[in-house]
Amino acid sequence: MTYRHLLPDEIDELLDGQVGFGVAPLEAHIRECAACRAEIEAGRRVVEAIEHLPRLSASPLFAERVMAKVDVYEPWHVAARDAVSTWVTRLTPRSRPMRVAAGAAGLSIAAVLSVACIWLGSHLDAVFFVGTIVRARLRDTLVEQAGAAVSAIFGPQSVGALRAGGPALLFAILATIAVLIVAAGLAVRLAVAAPGRTRRSGTS
Repeated sequence: MTYRHLLPDEIDELLDGQVGFGVAPLEAHIRECAACRAEIEAGRRVVEAIEHLPRLSASPLFAERVMAKVDVYEPWHVAARDAVSTWVTRLTPRSRPMRVAAGAAGLSIAAVLSVACIWLGSHLDAVFFVGTIVRARLRDTLVEQAGAAVSAIFGPQSVGALRAGGPALLFAILATIAVLIVAAGLAVRLAVAAPGRTRRSGTS
């Protein structure tokens, strides 16, 4: 006989009607212990009440209503794929002639892009040459415009230093100007908000 009260899993074994070598000492303990015997009887009443409960089935839309209220994490690539699929579905013509026309237009665009890629691949030196020219023109235009702004702010003598320093100096000057503008804006905002705080503190 077991000289202690039964554990919950041991009571579950007796309620399930399991058999085996370890069940006999538990049954012997039940015959001798009134407290454990009361636990077993209460457990049996609960099991019988559960077995007599009516069988209920959920409605067909139960799962959809529950999932509609659950925040499900959706990876970015899945969201992008669904967005593209929806966009393509909405833009796809419904009539067959329109679909054929849209397919022909798409094939024409793909053919033009393929020819352009092949031409660019066979004329890389020309592409690099044009790119170098465009980059140089953009840099000169940017330096010229920035030089006008710097000349208006710091004087005409600063333009020569700007051209000698190159893009690095230009970036540093533009960053400094941006920081000064942001600092001036914050100072003005604080100055405007200060009287309001002073009036509120005085009235309180």
